[in-house]
Amino acid sequence: MKNKLLEIKKLTISYDDEPVLKDASLKVHTHDFIGVIGPNGGGKTSLIRALLGLVEPTEGEITYNISRKSIGYLPQINQFDGDFPISVLDVVRSGRPETSVNPLSKSKFYGASRAKKLLKEVGLAHVKDKSIGELSGGQKQRVLLCRALMSNPKLLILDEPDTYVDSQFEAELYEKLRELNDRMAIILVSHDFGMISSYVKTIACVNKKLHYHPSNLITPEQLDAYNCPLQVISHGDIPHTILGKHD
Repeated sequence: MKNKLLEIKKLTISYDDEPVLKDASLKVHTHDFIGVIGPNGGGKTSLIRALLGLVEPTEGEITYNISRKSIGYLPQINQFDGDFPISVLDVVRSGRPETSVNPLSKSKFYGASRAKKLLKEVGLAHVKDKSIGELSGGQKQRVLLCRALMSNPKLLILDEPDTYVDSQFEAELYEKLRELNDRMAIILVSHDFGMISSYVKTIACVNKKLHYHPSNLITPEQLDAYNCPLQVISHGDIPHTILGKHD
């Protein structure tokens, strides 16, 4: 049975009286896997910031049936200060609500067992004691994914996680998300619709307004109707945007 985790109602977000997102509505249920697509500057990141409570809406509201502490968040890698002097293990540990304010204020071993397990799952157990600044962009992204999972979230939000992921981990990342979707809802913002379309279940096109599409199958005509200017990728005689498995 699907339970509603949160609902966005007629949400408008403005900066300097200029709306970047207007009259957006969306419901998120358990086991949803929503791909958020749209052009740069269309309001995708503002929508995510509103869900996380980082920006106040100008109009409308978001109602939660879960605690915000049960929302895991993987930011864009360029929003993370990789020069901050902290170990990989402590970055992951800081994802627990109890340690998010000051990850070093607790015992050295607080949450370490789960953090080590998560790092092992993404192939980074061997760098747990390194400074986060020593890692590559793809490795940092894996660490931040582990951090987002520390609290066993009911909703996982990822803001363009594939931007700095190395090609080897990219497929592993999406398979991992598919596995995680069995126990949590996922909202995935991505510029690579061709990649995520095989994994997400539904699509939200965001370009100043939000158009929810209850499937991962979407035609160029529908994208035009949603005012969502994305490149259409073609295979065969009929252009389509969905890249399934091709033999």
